[in-house]
Amino acid sequence: MPLLDSTTPPPDRPCRIVVAGTSGSGKTTLSARLGDALGIEHIEIDGLYHGPNWTPLPSFVADVEDFTAKPHWVTEWQYTVVRPLLADRADLMVWLDLPRSVVMRQVIRRTLRRRIRHEVLWNGNVEPPLHTIFTDRTHIIRWSWSTYGLFPKRIREVLERRPELPVVRLTSRSDVDRWAGQLRLL
Repeated sequence: MPLLDSTTPPPDRPCRIVVAGTSGSGKTTLSARLGDALGIEHIEIDGLYHGPNWTPLPSFVADVEDFTAKPHWVTEWQYTVVRPLLADRADLMVWLDLPRSVVMRQVIRRTLRRRIRHEVLWNGNVEPPLHTIFTDRTHIIRWSWSTYGLFPKRIREVLERRPELPVVRLTSRSDVDRWAGQLRLL
């Protein structure tokens, strides 16, 4: 199945949805929106992955296996160790392929807001001090920049392995709004 775009109507009542894109592209926001529009559970995968002090939770893979065995869910397509499982069990993938400038603006704005407000994220974690962008290769802003170009290849690999999986590629915020708005009509 070729890549679909925002003009392609969503499949009838998708039940297991993964939202792909680099950090800061809006995966969690869209996943929550899709869950709300379709009346299905949104599982925020970061909450399953990050333990206290940003350590990976040992139960992560088992937790992902458990929720993806259910008939209805929507989540973000991330973490190398579970990406194949998520893609194999999904019946729809939505790829947020927004311009790098948009993604960087979003991730910087989000990171600053979280840090300034000391927002508590998963399992008591907070964004690290802003100066760590210069010292930590895995700082979320640096991570978003460095992983941005990896998604075309990742999507191609999924389509080679699962050619029947519908993959909707959204390339702007207006694409996202137009396509997601159609879900309310299902």
